Amino acid sequence: MTASQARMEFAPPPVPGLVRALAMAIVAHALLLAVLALGVQWKRDAVPVTVEAELWSALPVQAAPPPPEPKAIAPEPDVVPVAKVAVPPIPTPAPTTPDPSIAIAKEKAKLLREKQIEQDRQKEALKIRRAKEEKETREKEQREKLARDKKLLQDQQKAQSAKSDAEAKKVAELRKLQIERMNRMADQATGSGDANSSGTAKQSSGPSASYGGRIRARIKPNITYTETPVGNPTAEVEVRTSPDGTIISRKLVKTSGVKSWDDAVLNAIDKTEVLPRDVDGRVPPTLTLVFSPKD
Repeated sequence: MTASQARMEFAPPPVPGLVRALAMAIVAHALLLAVLALGVQWKRDAVPVTVEAELWSALPVQAAPPPPEPKAIAPEPDVVPVAKVAVPPIPTPAPTTPDPSIAIAKEKAKLLREKQIEQDRQKEALKIRRAKEEKETREKEQREKLARDKKLLQDQQKAQSAKSDAEAKKVAELRKLQIERMNRMADQATGSGDANSSGTAKQSSGPSASYGGRIRARIKPNITYTETPVGNPTAEVEVRTSPDGTIISRKLVKTSGVKSWDDAVLNAIDKTEVLPRDVDGRVPPTLTLVFSPKD
């Protein structure tokens, strides 16, 4: 057995109909080439058809130049037809209808914003108004305080002036009283008493018998005493007066033992202020007055 025979022994068996298939393939390709050649020749021999037309217008218009000569159409290269693939049409989206709830929500949000802005504006206006009212209140209080301080200062000045005037008046009255006493001492050489008088003074220095009753009648209505005293307490008060009867000072020289009665007597003397004149028109400079609640 030769080597070639060995190879043929292990080769695959021949395919049946292989020669017939090759012949049919060659014949099919030859027919395809012939059809393509005829198509190219037909397009090359085709004569282009031209049509001329004239258009008339109401106004004279110059005609355009004739078209250029048609050029020979080059044979198209062999084009292998491509299978067409059907593309599904793109669906057009349906028009969307706006959701009414979204519009309502937007409107509510807008109203809430406007309401909040209005509330903020009102709060700011209220804050400004309150600040203005507080400022006006503070200014009013300051003006009232200044007015009170000014009035208090004026009252103090008036009181000080009145006190100074009263002190000056008392000093003048005391000085006048001293001068009158000195004059009386100088005039003791001649008197104004009766012919049978044995005194050496110019006039009687003691008050008349009825003068004490007149003084008590002047002072007693001013005594305010509501308590019921035990017994009949007696208070003695020394009173100094000016020549016109004005009470300059008073001093309790003997207490009654009942403080409320002593105070009532002193207050009554202060209310009286001026004592009546005696029958001779004078007021003794010093008097000792005795008061009892049952007198």
